[in-house]
Amino acid sequence: MNIRKEILDELLQEYKTPPDLFGEGGILKQLTTALVERALEAELSTHLGYGKHAEGQSNSRNGYSPKTVQGDLGVAEIAVPP
Repeated sequence: MNIRKEILDELLQEYKTPPDLFGEGGILKQLTTALVERALEAELSTHLGYGKHAEGQSNSRNGYSPKTVQGDLGVAEIAVPP
């Protein structure tokens, strides 16, 4: 799968220096966090068999638990679905 150039251009338009890209609050860390959170949401939906806020479910899946993870980019705070 290729990421379209237009998407990358839009993401990078506000970033000018290497710390903006690779620093503590840089876009690379932000993207990694967003991808991990999205993958956890998808995994939970697949496991349970329904999406968040699905009609007719007794478990509404509301809220998140904060977790700290260590990776190649350092420490990141992520929101884990319950």
